[in-house]
Amino acid sequence: MVRLPRFSRSPGAPSTATPPAPRLPIPQEIRVLIAAAFVIALGYGLVSPVLPQFAQSFNVGVAAASVIVSAFAFTRLIFAPVGGQLIGKLGERPVYVTGLLIVAASTGACAFAQDYWQLLIFRGLGGIGSTMFTVSAMGLIIRLAPPSIRGRVSSAYASAFLLGSIGGPVLGGLLAGFGLRVPFLVYAVALLIAAAVVFFRLKDASLGSKEAKKKQIPMTFREAIGDSAYRSALASSFANGWSSFGVRVALIPLFAAAALGAGPQIAGIALAVFAAGNAAALTVSGRLADSIGRKPLILTGLVVNGLATGAIGFTDTVWLFLTVSVIAGMGSGLLNPAQQATVADVVGNDRGGGKVLAAFQMTADTGAILGPILAGLLADRLSYSWAFGLTGVIALLAAVAWLGGRETLSRDDHAQTSKKDEAAEGA
Repeated sequence: MVRLPRFSRSPGAPSTATPPAPRLPIPQEIRVLIAAAFVIALGYGLVSPVLPQFAQSFNVGVAAASVIVSAFAFTRLIFAPVGGQLIGKLGERPVYVTGLLIVAASTGACAFAQDYWQLLIFRGLGGIGSTMFTVSAMGLIIRLAPPSIRGRVSSAYASAFLLGSIGGPVLGGLLAGFGLRVPFLVYAVALLIAAAVVFFRLKDASLGSKEAKKKQIPMTFREAIGDSAYRSALASSFANGWSSFGVRVALIPLFAAAALGAGPQIAGIALAVFAAGNAAALTVSGRLADSIGRKPLILTGLVVNGLATGAIGFTDTVWLFLTVSVIAGMGSGLLNPAQQATVADVVGNDRGGGKVLAAFQMTADTGAILGPILAGLLADRLSYSWAFGLTGVIALLAAVAWLGGRETLSRDDHAQTSKKDEAAEGA
């Protein structure tokens, strides 16, 4: 083998080699939020496999059991505008921690519910706290993430949430063997841990001075809705809420039991493999969204998720059911980082986006409310094939809406931002 000679230069001569661009680190404040997201998701995954069956233990049907899932999203929906106002008055960290404590109290109360209506009320109250910490986290991530790595930051946050979702349903299915109330108690403890992590590790001083916050000009909803990218993001957010946060949680456990004759363990595994497929896609989707653009990832994710979700209702074996669930999760993993980066691009780092972010969250919650109810009615009166088929159509319609949406990743701005970040890193 011939060894090529190294390039040599005289002492003191400037180097002509181009050093590799440094990889920007994720800010420490966002790392705290990522760690909290893992704990929250782990606890949320505990109750996902047992929640519909716990509701049915009070002698109600599929539609009524699905309403339990929708109630959580409904209170998130109606409280979202108030949550944005609280953030403006109190700051992100107090609202975030308070929201976690509210959900912890609500979840603990669910474990002691004596009838269906108590469970409905306790679960619904948790939505108030959920919207508080969700909007707070979204605002912090948008403001603190450098524009050149918005996709990667969104991917890292979603990956932490999904890693918790992978272990949570499996553990929840196992804990169900000790009683359907046990997972709720464990989830409440997990939320208390997450609240402590954020309270002690996230410092208000690092989030910017009050004077700097006052100089921010809030983006109005009318201004954002005039952007085709934001309008398209609302459509995909609605479809994702319908499928991933609504129908998946409400109907997958019931479908596994009714159509496949499987118990809560298989339902937990199905939710976990969905999260596993999602996590696998997230390993590449964030970087691709920062390089080739947001729109291609969103379109691909919607189509893959829509087709796979629609096919779930036609599966007749456990292995086929689990395989299709993995593919549906991969579609969601391709969609989410690019979708959130799009909204961040629309708002920008230098503007307040409380109302814009609240509306974005509200569309997902609207889908999570309507999805389980309408799909549950279809499952009761027709079949699960109709229920999952409608969910797939909703995702495909969102993909059609995105055909007219603009690409928000500006390559010129991306390159300029990267150079600034590299200069700051070198300094």
